[in-house]
Amino acid sequence: MLECAVHWAPPADGPRMRGLLDEAERRRYERFQRPEDKARFVTGRFLARTVLADVTGLPVRDIGFTTDCPHCGASHGKPRLPGHAVDFSLSHSGDRVVLVVAEGAEVGVDVERESDRDVDRLAEMVLAEAERDVLAALPPDERRRGFHAYWTRKEAVLKATGHGLAAPMTALHVSPPDEPAAVLSWEGDAAVSPIRLADLAPGPGYAASLAVLTDRPLKVTELG
Repeated sequence: MLECAVHWAPPADGPRMRGLLDEAERRRYERFQRPEDKARFVTGRFLARTVLADVTGLPVRDIGFTTDCPHCGASHGKPRLPGHAVDFSLSHSGDRVVLVVAEGAEVGVDVERESDRDVDRLAEMVLAEAERDVLAALPPDERRRGFHAYWTRKEAVLKATGHGLAAPMTALHVSPPDEPAAVLSWEGDAAVSPIRLADLAPGPGYAASLAVLTDRPLKVTELG
């Protein structure tokens, strides 16, 4: 059994939180134009540092991250804690910020606020053909929820593997929205196995999922 701790927090932006940002993070923080974007960013980094300090026993001000991409070596990868077996992933959308932490396996998490975006157009770019057929068969008032379930499952997988937008989402086939989350198949050079998926409980109007690169059963605990 592999334990995954999921921490939820509302966006906030206080002096103590900003005080934990490193120089590069402060520059990134200042580049955000909208206050809500600043709050989501600083909350994610504050949540990661405080939780990882508890997990590792390190002083919170000694928690530093690397962002090296595991595939090309550039500095656009997900944040990692060097020198430790603990992996983590961050995501935020609307008034939700989420952190997942696990030890001994790579993890990814994604949360999305359901919106009135053009689901049919996006489905062509995000979903495999079989997934598009499932989505089209849903009642019209269920398609937005169904699309976001698909999307967060795929985003979580690509965050766990570190591919991000470099891998085509249409090559990754996951289970239908009303079935337990699972990877059914993955075509192409980016494919990774084994992967465990789990849906989270972000509340009404949101979808969220986590992915772990393991074949062990997951024990998921949501906090906050």
